[in-house]
Amino acid sequence: MRAALLDSVSASVSSAPVAVYLPAVERTYPSELAAAVARGAVVVDIRESGERAVQGTLPGALAIGAELLPARLDPTHPGRLALATDRDREWILVSARGAETRRVVLDLRRRGLRRVTMLVGGYAAIRSADLVGAVTAAQHVAEDVARVTAH
Repeated sequence: MRAALLDSVSASVSSAPVAVYLPAVERTYPSELAAAVARGAVVVDIRESGERAVQGTLPGALAIGAELLPARLDPTHPGRLALATDRDREWILVSARGAETRRVVLDLRRRGLRRVTMLVGGYAAIRSADLVGAVTAAQHVAEDVARVTAH
């Protein structure tokens, strides 16, 4: 009797649907953007050029297509950005609305980049919170301006 009971429990458990949970993605909220930039985070605008043309630019952000990010942000890749100095560099990815960024963040984290986050709400959230200029205070922007104006 007990064996039959265990078999029926096993059968009902094995036929039950299994919930699959995707890994959590770290997020940066628009209200945290200025503080993140002040501590050295680099904002990367992954919107397509057509989206940027229609929606507006994000001054101070690096505009890099999502398909190029693994090569550009990986410090061991020969095609990396000069800012990609180590796997602990903080990167904040901005898409049009935010949801598209999840997959990209997960891919970069699988590749060993530990501090990649997505901006909740994407560019639309930045614009509605009137934070489009928040990224221009980034350290890399100041360094670029200093290099250009020094010549």
